Amino acid sequence: MYDVGTRERTLALIAQGRSLNSVSQQTGISRAAIRSWQTRLEPLDRGVPCPRCSEAPTAIEDPSSYAYLLGLYLGDGCISAGKRGVYSLRIACADAWPGLIEACAEAVQIARPDNKVSRVASAGCQYVTSFSKHWPCLFPQHGPGKKHDRRITLEPWQQQIVDSYPWEFIRGLFHSDGCRITNWATRMVRGERKRYEYPRYFFTNKSDDIRKLYGDTLTAVGVEWTTLARGSKPLNISVARRASVTLMDAHVGPKY
Repeated sequence: MYDVGTRERTLALIAQGRSLNSVSQQTGISRAAIRSWQTRLEPLDRGVPCPRCSEAPTAIEDPSSYAYLLGLYLGDGCISAGKRGVYSLRIACADAWPGLIEACAEAVQIARPDNKVSRVASAGCQYVTSFSKHWPCLFPQHGPGKKHDRRITLEPWQQQIVDSYPWEFIRGLFHSDGCRITNWATRMVRGERKRYEYPRYFFTNKSDDIRKLYGDTLTAVGVEWTTLARGSKPLNISVARRASVTLMDAHVGPKY
């Protein structure tokens, strides 16, 4: 957690007319955290329970951001137990997509606004990381072993969020395990073979459950999709029909 002095110095930069983005880049503090300090300077009381593990669970404060973060976690995230009941959330983001790294860090900060978000460099990627006792409360899919080796289902409260913000959930999954490519095919036209190019969205995940969540959510928003096998294993979900690609372009788009 950042102390009050750090918060005051950061807000002083904003008061000089600097943009959120430039101050965030200079200080290493996410835009989400700075925005929250503009509303509330003092840190929250550490005794305040998380919205999910209190006796009477409350709604997630920013369900749209949570839906996106849930997709990121199911794709490339993991939760590990540390000392004194503290857990680390880590989400792997490729260096090739700096905008995605920023969006991921912002979503993590929004989920736990008083916990520091760090970026740990690794070969070809950065791990967006944050420590909290409450990550398993927010992501009850946490468990031992790899996600594709265990059952992955959403809790009713999570499904309600996904139903309300399906595109954010799709975008999070796509940002983790998807790609937008230009495919091509040829066909004969009046005796001449011509080449045609068209965009296509792919999603690849070893978990049958996670692919089903992705496919069911695509269906809910009117996107047509097909399953493609790699050998004998159905690892890929493809979106190639023009109308469906147009929908994906409007709401998801390529990584950035």
